[in-house]
Amino acid sequence: MRSMWKGSVSFGLVSIPIQLYAATENKNVSLRQVHVADGGRIQYKRFCSIDGEEVPYSDIAKGYELPDGEMVVITDADLAELPLPTQRSIDVLEFVPLESIDPIRFDRTYYLEPQKNAVKPYIVLRDALQKASHVAIAKVAVRQRESLALLRVVDDVLVMTTMLWADEVRVPDFPFLHEDPPQIRSQEVTMAGSLIDSLSEPVFEPEKYSDSYREALESMIEAKAGGGETVGAPKQGEKAEVVDLMAALEASVSAAKKTRGPAKETKKAAGDGKAAAKKPAARARRPKSA
Repeated sequence: MRSMWKGSVSFGLVSIPIQLYAATENKNVSLRQVHVADGGRIQYKRFCSIDGEEVPYSDIAKGYELPDGEMVVITDADLAELPLPTQRSIDVLEFVPLESIDPIRFDRTYYLEPQKNAVKPYIVLRDALQKASHVAIAKVAVRQRESLALLRVVDDVLVMTTMLWADEVRVPDFPFLHEDPPQIRSQEVTMAGSLIDSLSEPVFEPEKYSDSYREALESMIEAKAGGGETVGAPKQGEKAEVVDLMAALEASVSAAKKTRGPAKETKKAAGDGKAAAKKPAARARRPKSA
């Protein structure tokens, strides 16, 4: 794993330098968009909707569209001026029981590794959290966005999970919630409870389950590759050189035709086979006579 963020965990007067690592990874099979006829990759270019010109990354900023369609342009310099005290610090605000937080608020999870000079305070905080059976609520800014977060202990490592803000969780408002509920018989609830009991386990074991769709997709890819159902697409660099060369040749031919003029083209067409055979030498002498 590679560290993606360096900072410190701050609670009270204690500061623990740490490094942040993504705790999860996406195992989806990566598929590209390609041309079905030859397997060539589909490429996208960034164009301005006003002048139609292609825009390099260096000229791209962020924008906020107003209700009337006007755009507020926000540059990286503008964002750098915004106050962001938690940019390099995980500021602990309070400690609460984990059961008091609904998982709907959870976003992304990260591992916290102590830097070499901070192992002792790291272990003190870790052991204190385990003993208290609480999690720490904190503020942190990752990728220029401040978030709420909770710190807890997993496998003897401090783990940080970013959380959604209160106004980012939608309130369910469906029609059936405002209607009179249907009549439910006690036997139906009892039967549902029996089904739950029959499928209940003492603990959750994620290793028992697998992604059957991903496994089937990988098997299909292996079968196609093994059966020779592949397309040998040219390398992008080589393709770009061919395109540039063709463009240069076409431009050269067009320029040569304009320079030579229609009369010379006619003379060339009227020449006999012998003149045609000596064409390279004749072409070399024409500039001198001009």
